[in-house]
Amino acid sequence: MTTSTLLLTSLTGMGTGLALIVAIGAQNAYVLKLGLQGVNRVIVPVIVICALSDAVLITAGVAGVGAVVAAAPQALVVVRVVGAAFLLVYAGFAARRALRPVGGLTVDGPDEAPAPGTPAAPGGGPGSGPLEPVGATGPVEGPLSGSVASPATGSVATVAAPAPARSSTPGRAPGSAPVRRRTAVLTVLALTWLNPHTYLDTIVFLGSVANQQEGDLRWWFAGGAIAGSLAWFAALGLGSRLLRPFFARPSSWRILDGLIAVVMTALGLELLLGA
Repeated sequence: MTTSTLLLTSLTGMGTGLALIVAIGAQNAYVLKLGLQGVNRVIVPVIVICALSDAVLITAGVAGVGAVVAAAPQALVVVRVVGAAFLLVYAGFAARRALRPVGGLTVDGPDEAPAPGTPAAPGGGPGSGPLEPVGATGPVEGPLSGSVASPATGSVATVAAPAPARSSTPGRAPGSAPVRRRTAVLTVLALTWLNPHTYLDTIVFLGSVANQQEGDLRWWFAGGAIAGSLAWFAALGLGSRLLRPFFARPSSWRILDGLIAVVMTALGLELLLGA
């Protein structure tokens, strides 16, 4: 086999995989929503789970598990019902957020106050040098607030602490609870593994197409599909933060949550009705 043949087979696998993955679905909608928050410790594990799940399922399909799945429709029925219930419940939460918005993205991190003894800038900001009470012979020691007596004259000066600085940590919607990593991981696992279309697209369809390739070319086809999955979820999860300025408006979050509710309701009903 020539290098061009291997490359062409891999690109074919990547294109076929992307044609199935790049679509408006529950999994993609959830990854997009997490990516907009821009929290790497949450979105990176989610990206890895999505790509790794596809890799496992595609490999299983190429290995011949697709025939087993196709021969066991009862198992897919159970997965379909459970997955439909999960999607409908999640759609309800998204619809409630759309009807009762909590605001757009904003900087919202833990306040950070300077340590005691930090120099203050003119007007109370950091950087202007030590604070001294009226008539004192040396800099103030200890906390930067309260009343301080001068040892020389006995006069009292009130020293105010500088206002706490806001953290530059990427924010979230004010009034909403931040998405925890554990919650995000469990949710994306459910959206991935409780969706029967995931098995049909990866194990059955991609596995069947891959096995039509000659010899070891099927694994090059599978490798291209896996690479396409990783590239897509990385672009979706990490690239969506570029849209953060647009989602600084509460109305944008209402639109997104409304679309998520519609998509997940439609998918849930489709699964429930066995379409």
